[in-house]
Amino acid sequence: MDVLSDVIAVARTGRPQSAYVRWHAPWGQEFAAVPGSAGFQVILEGSCWLLRPDTAPLRLETGDVLFLPHGSGLTLADHPAHAATAPVCAPDAPEPPESYASDSVDRLGRGGPVTVVLCGAYRLDPARTHPLLLTLPDLIHLPADPDRHPELHAAVHLLAAEVGSPRLGAGTTVPALLDTLLMYVLRIWLTEQPLRGHGTTGWAAALGDPATAAALHAVHHDPAAPWTVAELAAEAGLSRAAFARRFSSLVGQPPLGYLTWWRMTTAARLLRTTEAPLRSIAAQVGYTSEFAFANAFKRTHGVAPGAYRRAR
Repeated sequence: MDVLSDVIAVARTGRPQSAYVRWHAPWGQEFAAVPGSAGFQVILEGSCWLLRPDTAPLRLETGDVLFLPHGSGLTLADHPAHAATAPVCAPDAPEPPESYASDSVDRLGRGGPVTVVLCGAYRLDPARTHPLLLTLPDLIHLPADPDRHPELHAAVHLLAAEVGSPRLGAGTTVPALLDTLLMYVLRIWLTEQPLRGHGTTGWAAALGDPATAAALHAVHHDPAAPWTVAELAAEAGLSRAAFARRFSSLVGQPPLGYLTWWRMTTAARLLRTTEAPLRSIAAQVGYTSEFAFANAFKRTHGVAPGAYRRAR
């Protein structure tokens, strides 16, 4: 697993929820903030306006993608002057089902132009949210641009075909495409930050820096390895002191601090999603002693591994 794949794999709980909505102008729709989730909006057909407080209205076109990594609210409308109605497309259950959930809604207006939007959310586990997600802005807008983002355009096109005309296998295909869409959004955002002058620090810079990225990939590939700062520095091709300074500056914590956090995050995922015995999970995250693993886990998550598993 690479870092970006792991970010998606460990952060969310359950599978994505979504709704395929057709609006007939005139219309305006509020999407309420949902803390503990990451929301998305994909304009599949037509156009509309994005409305947010203290921000100028932004026109959205077919193929535009919005990603809200912190569950922030927004309003969409066919015209900036149209009032919004009560929120839709916000997951209101405390935990989404493990199977894919989707609704199809037709919002009738007065026969005006049609706008089709795929909207929905991932429920996140705050205890396992990767720091990369915490550094993202409240809203990421990727305009439709087949020449600049061909892979994103292809994912949107496939999603539109699957959710517009549901067929056999949609319960598997659509969640996989939503995960793919999320991966492309994060990849594009991280890749383009240096081009916008925002990639000198933080996770965009960390993953773009060959030395730091090499150490991160080593940790994610084999969290059970008995890593030391010197061994990670060797992976990075730097001296121990130079590596420790660079890693801490870009990632925001020392190498071994990140290693421990990632091990405990991986352990939490295994406790939630598998029935593996504690000694097996301890070994998978680098602990030869089940007792030492339990103490480390409790320091990080506030509860013992067994209690954490029972509470899932």
